[in-house]
Amino acid sequence: MHSNHLLLEEPIRMASILEPSKPSFFPAMTKIVGTLGPKSRSVEVISGCLLAGMSVARFDFSWGDPEYHQETLENLKVAIKSTKKLCAVMLDTVGPELQVVNKSEKAISLKENGSVVLTPDQGQEASSELLPINFDGLSSAVKKGDTIFIGQYLFTGSETTSVWLEVDEVKENDVVCVIKNSATLAGSLFTLHGSQIRIDLPTLSDKDKEVISSWGTTNKIDFLSLSYTRHAQDVREAREFLSKLGDLYQTQIFAKIETIEGLNHFDEILQVADGIILSRGNLGIDLPPEKVFLFQKAALYKCNMAGKPAVVTRVVDSMTDNLRPTRAEATDVANAVLDGSDAILLGAETLRGLYPIETISTVGKICSEAEKVFNQDLYFKKTVKYVGEPMTHLESIASSAVRAAIKVKASVIICFTSSGRAARLISKYRPTMPVLSVVIPRLKTNQLRWSFSGAFEARQSLIIRGLFPMLADPRHPAESTSATNESVLKVALEHGKAAGIIKSHDRVVVCQKVGDASVVKIIELED
Repeated sequence: MHSNHLLLEEPIRMASILEPSKPSFFPAMTKIVGTLGPKSRSVEVISGCLLAGMSVARFDFSWGDPEYHQETLENLKVAIKSTKKLCAVMLDTVGPELQVVNKSEKAISLKENGSVVLTPDQGQEASSELLPINFDGLSSAVKKGDTIFIGQYLFTGSETTSVWLEVDEVKENDVVCVIKNSATLAGSLFTLHGSQIRIDLPTLSDKDKEVISSWGTTNKIDFLSLSYTRHAQDVREAREFLSKLGDLYQTQIFAKIETIEGLNHFDEILQVADGIILSRGNLGIDLPPEKVFLFQKAALYKCNMAGKPAVVTRVVDSMTDNLRPTRAEATDVANAVLDGSDAILLGAETLRGLYPIETISTVGKICSEAEKVFNQDLYFKKTVKYVGEPMTHLESIASSAVRAAIKVKASVIICFTSSGRAARLISKYRPTMPVLSVVIPRLKTNQLRWSFSGAFEARQSLIIRGLFPMLADPRHPAESTSATNESVLKVALEHGKAAGIIKSHDRVVVCQKVGDASVVKIIELED
């Protein structure tokens, strides 16, 4: 099945580029996170997004109230049932985000070389001369010559809807700025980002805490996207907060790196976070353009070697209004895959974009093509070398399973896991074939009632490259006798056949626990 994998290091026949791609059950191994909003909240559109390849739905609380997002989530549940496609839920916090408040929602025109005042007095009306903001401390955080960027969704690159300002002087609480480009700001809220400016606000705001403890707890969110993560302590504090909220102790925290401060503390943040989101929109303002790719490559490498999922944002901005991405964007998506990212996050493209389903489908196709030329051999050797010896027991089993699967050209790896850790480690070695992660539920009690764990672990693998979860019957424990394991394996194989990823005479690599021992075995299927 996978013998047609090209390596970019090998010469590619130009004619082969024009050969149509073979249809596959999984649109791509790389996952797609879609942000649900005004243009993507009906059952019909969400169903289309799921079928096109979205596996994580992101709810951005920078706008919209909890009731609005709850309606969207109820529609998502209906769509999941009708399409039979699993989908995880991610709550994206507001964090210390600065915003221009435009209560009248009238369009504001700003002219190049003109002057505009940023004021914390939110009672004032927004106009071409005065922009009220939601932060009292801007005047003490900036100095003459600093750069400030304002726009809806930080649309860097589309400078007719966003504006660059240069601080000219500070007058008490007000900041007077020179306008660097003509633009029209439309809508009620615009994000304001100061380039390399330290904003003294908590990473988890009171509003965020309120939303997490009400909306987040009710909906048992799988992921918390922690906006503007600047220090490892931000993640620790968020985790401590989640640990007190019932089931949310299982929620994974993805640190969003979007400032110079987060970049400077990247290594410590990576150690404590469950995953990383490279928020390239804000980073593109804090970093010189020529440095953005360096950060992406370095950060993805570090995430890969740590075996933690990495998500890249802002890839096809132009698809917000257009049916096709630019050539540069298409190349950018492919490069994110070749650099090792687990998932691509779509923001404005699906939230308010005109073509949410087509965007997900296009990104999935580009990811799929890039995966075919991903140099797995080189990546595998690099990862093994980085891990070093002696390997831990689980790391050794995971790398052996991937090596065996590639050597025998297996069509799929089936991994039995209860915590999801074994499956994540297999994904770390980036096998060229899908990994069916069979999550075996565990019985647990809080002294008052018994319940099964497993649903969180299954959904959380929906953001990891190449992992496709299925929840096993709780009557089959993970470490039980070989007889019950065989029956679960039979179910997993049937699921794979029904999905079209396993067929007669295929080889399958199975990774499972038998008693205290971990076993990797190769099965050749009969007719």
